[in-house]
Amino acid sequence: MAGVVAIVGRANVGKSTIFNRMVGERISIVEDVAGVTRDRIYAKASWLTKEFSVIDTGGIELENASFTTQIKMQAEIAIEEADVIVFVVNGREGITKEDEYVARLLQKSRKPIILVVNKIDDNQFRDYIYEFYALGVGDPIPVSGSHGIGIGDLLDQIINQLDLQDEETNEDEISFSIIGRPNSWQIISYKCYFRGKKRVIVS
Repeated sequence: MAGVVAIVGRANVGKSTIFNRMVGERISIVEDVAGVTRDRIYAKASWLTKEFSVIDTGGIELENASFTTQIKMQAEIAIEEADVIVFVVNGREGITKEDEYVARLLQKSRKPIILVVNKIDDNQFRDYIYEFYALGVGDPIPVSGSHGIGIGDLLDQIINQLDLQDEETNEDEISFSIIGRPNSWQIISYKCYFRGKKRVIVS
């Protein structure tokens, strides 16, 4: 199984820290400054012997007009490329207007979304996650990217979603047979695969 996972969210919610945890090395630059990751970064990750690609997008920050448009474009491209989207929010700050904007953007993608509430470093903060149900993108998963807490649960959910994608792909395969007239005793089997808008028939 192979798939593509995009990490998306507004600036400074800890996307790059989670990205580095997932891929097992420090690839994305991590600074406590909004908008520090301004381009997409690609890397390979694996979990439970299954490999997939991860995209760390630039943050989406509405108030910084100097590169908001560019970063929004990068996020949209990543959404188009991804099989599964990891939407990261900051559990300490609660829902912001930027989070709501990103949620609306992702809902239009019709891709599976995993909502990750980052910076939940201690059990006393776990109740913070319930507010994020209001975003309407699924059950929130509490994590701490900086401490590695909850990353395993996140990776489990990613693998589950990618497996579901594989099952749906297999369901797009249709097999049928054409049987000739009685004297021919000939059976011709075909498999029809639907790949996007293209149909491939193999005899």
